[in-house]
Order: sequence, then structure tokens, then C-alpha cells
Amino acid sequence: MKVTLTQFQTLDGVIQAPGGPEEDRSDGFEHGGWSVPYGDEDFGAFVTEVFDRADAFLLGRRTYEIFASYWPKMTDPADPVASRLNSLPKYVASTTLTGSDWPGTRFIGRDDLAKDVTLLKEQPGRELQLHGSAGLAQSLMAHDLIDTVHLLTFPVALGTGRRLFADGGLPTAFRHTASRTTSTGVVISTYDRAGRPEYGTY
Repeated sequence: MKVTLTQFQTLDGVIQAPGGPEEDRSDGFEHGGWSVPYGDEDFGAFVTEVFDRADAFLLGRRTYEIFASYWPKMTDPADPVASRLNSLPKYVASTTLTGSDWPGTRFIGRDDLAKDVTLLKEQPGRELQLHGSAGLAQSLMAHDLIDTVHLLTFPVALGTGRRLFADGGLPTAFRHTASRTTSTGVVISTYDRAGRPEYGTY
């Protein structure tokens, strides 16, 4: 399986709490829910396409807890997100969680996260998907373990908040493979990891 990341960000790169005011107030963040006004049919169609390709999910602790509090209650088999989240394996990178009532949940990364994810990538299947889980995504990018990034850039700037591509990250080149824009102005770009940056001079 290849590892894919779907990440929402603002124009100034903020990824924190896109889905609601109470999602993540750490470090005094007061702008939660910034992605919600931009939802439309184009956005929904893209999300459906992504989840249709999933064979398993890889989630950080915070994202898992948000998902686990909501999606098990969504039981409509026609819901493309709920049906897959509820039926497919969910691998959770956590050193603190030990159990869950959500069927299909397995915990990894207690000793060696990179090794555990490498073993998952070797399993047959299409995509092992990360959604959000920025801290986990940063850890995996540091080990070249994310193959594809779907970056959804929303037309808003917040000035504060956590960012996916933070200082100190591993220099990485990407190849742009697809792009579209929703009716509300969300730019959806897909990038495949392409090794290290090349440098030159003008």
C-alpha cells in the first residue's frame, strides 16, 4: 500500500482545527472551524473519491479520538466516509491509548513508528490513508514514508496556528500530479514525493 495524506490548510499554511471551534484550542488557538464555510458539492465529490481508494487508515491520537467520537454513530451504508471508516482497519499511532470500542482499531508505534508503518506499506492494497493527523504526518515525512499528499488550500489566512511544513522538516521535492478548484475557491492539489530538492542559481 502507498501512504497518502489528505490535509486541509489555510493560505498561510495553518492546519489547526479546520472542523470546529472546539476541535483543538491548544496554544490559545481561537479560529477553529475555518474550513466549514467552504464546503460544497465539489468538495464532497473529492472526499468521496479519496475514501473510495482507501484500504486502511492511519491516524494520530487526536484525530482518532475526534473520529471515534463521531463516525461510529453514522451507520448509513451509503455514506462513503462512514462506511469505510467503520469497516476498514484503523491503525492508530499512540503511546497512551491502549484500547477502543471502535471495531477494526489497532495501535502501533509504541516502540518504532517508522518500522511499523514500513511493514504496513508492504501489505497488499491500494492506499493507507492519513486524514489530518499533522503531528503523525510530520513524523512520517521525516522518514520519507508519505508517498502522496492531497493539499486542500482554503482562501482564508489566520495568522496563527500549527503548520504542516514546520521549520526543521526534511527537505523534500514533490511532483505535482493533479489540481482542481471548488466552487468556493478551495484549491485541491495532489503531489507525489520525488526525492530531494535540486538547487541552482540564476
